[in-house]
Amino acid sequence: MDSEPVLVVEGLHYSYLDRFPALCDVSLTVRAGERVALLGANGCGKSTLLKILDGLLFPDRGSYRAFGGDVTEDHLEDEQFNRGFRSRIGFVFQNSDAQVFSPTVREEIAFGPLTLGMDKSVVSARVDDTLAMLDITRLADRAPYQLSGGEKKRVAIASVLVMNPEVLLFDEPTAALDPRTQQWLIELLIELHATGKTVVLATHELDTLELLADRCAVFSEEHEIVAEGAPADVLGDADLLLDVNLIHDHSHHHGHTIHTHPHTAIHHLDHRVD
Repeated sequence: MDSEPVLVVEGLHYSYLDRFPALCDVSLTVRAGERVALLGANGCGKSTLLKILDGLLFPDRGSYRAFGGDVTEDHLEDEQFNRGFRSRIGFVFQNSDAQVFSPTVREEIAFGPLTLGMDKSVVSARVDDTLAMLDITRLADRAPYQLSGGEKKRVAIASVLVMNPEVLLFDEPTAALDPRTQQWLIELLIELHATGKTVVLATHELDTLELLADRCAVFSEEHEIVAEGAPADVLGDADLLLDVNLIHDHSHHHGHTIHTHPHTAIHHLDHRVD
């Protein structure tokens, strides 16, 4: 891909409480319009990297540039830099309850743009458009705590899309969702990519990988990126998937191999939900 790099991390190290490593020397470049899946077992560092990309955490060592500018704690304290950065990147958390806190759905979706100082009437029109786009207009005056998991997920996504960011970060987007909401979300992600959005998503689910990503960065349980490649190549590499604990190895004990075709790996998945 020849498009320009929009997010560039180099040599990132991050530990929680200075002693629990979450990222070890991680480097990754995401280009405009690309869909990158961060793939790995639970606890390998995918969510931590997303939080750094969203400017919620800052690395112990290494650098992060977004849209050509260094993202540091100091820079984000600068109001103009912060506003520019926050309007261009949006993060949908794995757990909607961590994200949705306003008294009504309408207020929830308006919160971000109002915080960035957008005009009230502009925000109101944007909220209406976003409610309609995600087919949740009927929920506008409901309290988020009254909603189902799938509805909450739509509201969390709406609160990000209302900003019309260039880059969307998703942490385990389809985890713990009912099948209908999962299908809706997969179609939405495909649609968002078609409109030119850059998408970075963390996942350990292999069966939707080829629909949702152009490229994968594979994390080991040692918090390093150990492979990058197209979804089909990654899915076809059973040794790699075993190595990073994304599939079981019972398939190897039955004398048949799962190298034959990428999709055969799918039957050996560990469907845990963290």
